[in-house]
Amino acid sequence: MLALCFQSAAAQPLRPHAGHHGPHASAWLSGKVMEKDSTAVAFATVCLKGTNYGCSTDDRGRFRFKVPAGKHTLAVSLIGYRSAEKNIEVGRDMKNLTVVLQPAATGLEEVVVTGSGVSRVQQSPFNAVAVDTKALQNTTKSLSDALSKLPGMKLRESGGVGSDMQLMLDGFSGKHVKVFIDGVPQEGAGQAFDLNNIPAGFAERIEVYKGVVPVGFGTDAIGGVINIVTNKRRRNWFADASYSYGSFDTHRSNLRFGQTTRGGFLYEIDAFQNYSDNDYYIDNWVREFEVLPDGTVHKFPVDKSDVKHVRRFNDAFHNEVVLGKLGLAGKKWADRFVLGFSYSNFYKEIQTGVYQDIVFGRKHRKGHSLSPSLEYAKRNLFTEGLDLLVTANYNRNVTHNIDTAARYYNWYGHYYEKDSRGEQSYQNSESRNTNWNATLTLNYRIGEIHTLTFNHVFSDFRRTSR
Repeated sequence: MLALCFQSAAAQPLRPHAGHHGPHASAWLSGKVMEKDSTAVAFATVCLKGTNYGCSTDDRGRFRFKVPAGKHTLAVSLIGYRSAEKNIEVGRDMKNLTVVLQPAATGLEEVVVTGSGVSRVQQSPFNAVAVDTKALQNTTKSLSDALSKLPGMKLRESGGVGSDMQLMLDGFSGKHVKVFIDGVPQEGAGQAFDLNNIPAGFAERIEVYKGVVPVGFGTDAIGGVINIVTNKRRRNWFADASYSYGSFDTHRSNLRFGQTTRGGFLYEIDAFQNYSDNDYYIDNWVREFEVLPDGTVHKFPVDKSDVKHVRRFNDAFHNEVVLGKLGLAGKKWADRFVLGFSYSNFYKEIQTGVYQDIVFGRKHRKGHSLSPSLEYAKRNLFTEGLDLLVTANYNRNVTHNIDTAARYYNWYGHYYEKDSRGEQSYQNSESRNTNWNATLTLNYRIGEIHTLTFNHVFSDFRRTSR
């Protein structure tokens, strides 16, 4: 399948809109989304159909956002429920609006059964949910967009494309939540492989395990596991490509192709990239100054109540990733034997620190990563019911943090030279991370629903810096 995707605006999470939009008056729209038994429906998407006005419900099912006056169709959706629509007419603030969602016929608790892989997760004895990404193929959505719809999952981004992302699963975050691709841990892979930078089409499905996780993932993921599962079905030949362009000079593209011959030889190439200037507007006060002919800097008094509408100018991001696989499938000695290799690169400008008061014009970080991998799987090894899976990968990641400019910037992009180097604190550092991971899992199927599992995980991490 070959497809071309074009979108006129960059894909961004729905968020409340404030103020007036165009010539029409606006009003606040608020209410609650619940099930028939009055149970609150958290993290549902609520929006005006055909517009970008909307938000997500909180953990109590409540929503509140500003909308333009007039007649609209309110649309509410969440994975596992039937989408609901309600015709409304907004003249002034509307409060206490109630929308009732019905569980989907194909849904069971938190799982949508859309394929054999998702069904298997749902039938497992673990507290697990799964999402099929088929509907997100050839769109501008990322894996984080798909995950954000799942119950108990919260993802926060600090800005536009490529921004830092914090993932929280039922209250756990950071290293307590582990991310895997086909069962291989992604520690040390670098920012280019963050979930908000990987296209949704990269995965066939996403599995999320909460609390107690399958032993094959190891024992240190006490908060849960996110396992990104790619398509491993034997396909004669396939090719797929997509490209999108959006506001803030945002470009996203993805290309994949591969083949499995009748003899079992397989190869696959998957490449994707993201680019954005992220030059959207913000509201903030500005430190103004004037550089006199003799080089003296005259600083004007700061009035923090005088808020300006200014554009971000040092927040560009781009990443490029290429993954290749070469191996054999369907052999007597191996159901699947695959050697893989990936290369990723990223560049991220840094506009501000924690607060927007201080502005940077040259500060940035960049890095690249190389990662070879091995996968071996054999079902019914030596005897009926004994399955073996071995995975191993090596990751070498290099990251540079650079803050060497002897300049002071303001929100207009104006600057003057300083006596000392570094806009925030002088830094020109390089970190080299090397990470080995290897997993051996033996499953012996005692019966139809009982399995005895032996798992061994080896991990080694080392960092040198200069």
